[in-house]
Amino acid sequence: MADIRASHTLPSGHVLHVVHGDLTQEPVDAIVNAANEWLAHGGGVAGAIVRRGGLEVQWESDAWVETNGKLPVGGVAVTGAGKLRAKKVIHAVGPVWEGGDDDEPDNLRAAATNSLKAADREGCRSVAMPAISSGIFGFPKELCAEILVDAAVHYFAQNPGSGVRALRFTNIDAPTVAVFLEEFARRFGATG
Repeated sequence: MADIRASHTLPSGHVLHVVHGDLTQEPVDAIVNAANEWLAHGGGVAGAIVRRGGLEVQWESDAWVETNGKLPVGGVAVTGAGKLRAKKVIHAVGPVWEGGDDDEPDNLRAAATNSLKAADREGCRSVAMPAISSGIFGFPKELCAEILVDAAVHYFAQNPGSGVRALRFTNIDAPTVAVFLEEFARRFGATG
């Protein structure tokens, strides 16, 4: 069961949450998958999505790549969600951490922003997003949390009419959740 650990309502009325739970179980319109450029969902978050959602998520991803070619870093693709509670999976390609001098922060920001744009295009009102790139791609968790939260704050400030009314930063591991809680406290102060 997901545990909302912190919430903050932005001036636009959009709500951000820090959630300790399983992304694949989130009761939202869309979940964001931390994907690779070929949308080959073997391990990590991507593997969990296919295990729970079914092979149709991988098949749709394969068809997307066959039609469009590999997805660039910072880019997104949308597929159905198979057997998941969500209706859509937004596959976002985050950067592999190479020390920070290869546009990794900008590429992570693009992945988050493009995920929210895709959610709006798809008519989604709620989205759950993991700590993109902070697992096997090695992106430092603190910087990841700072960039993802900042990207959301800026997106909703620039798009106050966004139909995405709730964004849940959902992670299954307690250390990553703690990093997002620290970022919320740093940025917003007390959260409830």
